Amino acid sequence: QVQLVESGGGLVQAGGSLRLSCAASGSIGSIKIMGWYRQAPGKQRELVARVTSGDDTNYADSVKGRFTISRDNAKNTVDLQMNSLKLEDTAVYYCNVATVGENAWGKGTLVTVSS
Repeated sequence: QVQLVESGGGLVQAGGSLRLSCAASGSIGSIKIMGWYRQAPGKQRELVARVTSGDDTNYADSVKGRFTISRDNAKNTVDLQMNSLKLEDTAVYYCNVATVGENAWGKGTLVTVSS
């Protein structure tokens, strides 16, 4: 199984920045896609950003131009740089890794944006 450890969440003022990191370990095999999702209170989990093994990226429209996803294939890590944070970015952020045989989720890290 794949284990994911997330870090970097916390409290930040609107307009500020945070960087989330996720490290994958265990039965990794060949990682296809690494990404970040988020779930705000009372809402469904949604894709924030993801990056393929070929470095193709997808972003939610709401974060384009503000968030940047990056991965290090040698270290099996994926980071999410979040700039110009808004109140509506408040959510639990989950790391997701898709391998050939597994779709793994982290436990989540809370990001709170205050006014």
